[in-house]
Amino acid sequence: MIEDSHHRKHDYLRISLTDVCNLRCFYCMPEESYDFTPMKHLMQPEEIEKIAKTFVDLGVTKIRLTGGEPMARKDFGDILLRLAKLPVSLHLTTNATLLSQYINVLKEANVGSLNISLDTLSSEKFQFLTRRDKFDLTMQNIRLAMDSGFNVKINMVVMRTLNENEILDFIKWTRDEPIEVRFIEFMPFAGNRWTSNQVFSWKEMLALIEEQYQVFPLTGELNDTAKKYKINGHKGSFAFISTMSAPFCAGCNRMRLTADGKMKNCLFSKDESDLLKALRNGESITPLIVQNVWGKAESLGGQFNTNFSDLKNEDIENRSMISIGG
Repeated sequence: MIEDSHHRKHDYLRISLTDVCNLRCFYCMPEESYDFTPMKHLMQPEEIEKIAKTFVDLGVTKIRLTGGEPMARKDFGDILLRLAKLPVSLHLTTNATLLSQYINVLKEANVGSLNISLDTLSSEKFQFLTRRDKFDLTMQNIRLAMDSGFNVKINMVVMRTLNENEILDFIKWTRDEPIEVRFIEFMPFAGNRWTSNQVFSWKEMLALIEEQYQVFPLTGELNDTAKKYKINGHKGSFAFISTMSAPFCAGCNRMRLTADGKMKNCLFSKDESDLLKALRNGESITPLIVQNVWGKAESLGGQFNTNFSDLKNEDIENRSMISIGG
C-alpha cells in the first residue's frame, strides 16, 4: 500500500485519458479555442496499461477514467478493455454525450459506476454553460445508462447566481429515479475565472433543501469525498462535495495521472512526477510514485485553507481543470 507522510493509504487512481472535450464548460476550459495536447505526448494504450499495472501492484484497487471527455479518444474501447483485465473496480467520469457509442464496451468491461457531469436541467442554460447544443443528447444518454443498469451519479457544479436556483429541481429528480445527485462547490483552477463570492457552500445548499424536505444523513466511509443524504420516499439520494468550505483531506486515498503521464498527489498539488518520461526511458516508475505520494501536503495541496474569502484565482499554482482530469 502506498502511504504518505500523514499515514494515509492510497488505493484509488484517477487516470485522465485526454484533455480533449466536445463541450466548453468555462469552469473547466480556459478558452473556447484551446490547444489540446498532441497525441504523441499522451500516454498510449499499452503505456496506460503498464503504468496502471504498476499502481495495482502497489495496492490500487479502484481506477476511475476521466478527461476532458475520456470517450473522445478513438482508442477508448481498447484502453478500457486493457484495464478491465486488472484486478480493480473500474469507473468513469463523462459528460455522457458519446455514451451511446460505447455502452456495450462499458458493459463488457464491467464498469461499476458512471459519474455524469450535468450542471443544469435547462436546455438554454446548458448551451450557455457548455457553449454547445447537446442537452437533449445528454439527457437521452443518461436515460440509456440508467436503463442499462449502470449506477449513475450526476455531478452538478453549483455556482452562486448561475445555477443554485436549480438545486431543488435536481432534488426532485431523485424522487422517481435511483440516481445520486452530487452538488459540488465551485473550485479554482487556472483560467476558470473563479472568485470566492461564487462559492455556494454545502451548508447553504443543505439549508435550501431542508426548507422543502426532511433529510437524513447516510453513513459514510473514511475515504468518502461526499456527504450523503436521503429523503424518505425518494428512490435516489443526494450528496455534497465540499472541497472549499469543508475539505475531506484527512481521509484522502486518491492519486491522479494526467493524460500526458504526469502524476499529481492532489487535485491542487503544484508538484508533478513525470511517469511517462521515465517509462519511455526504460526506468522504473515505482520510486517516483512512492516519492510523489510521500510528499503529499496535509490538505488542499498546501495552497489554501477553508478561509478562502481572500483567495484569488491567480494565487493558485495549478493547471486548468481539463488538463488535470475531472
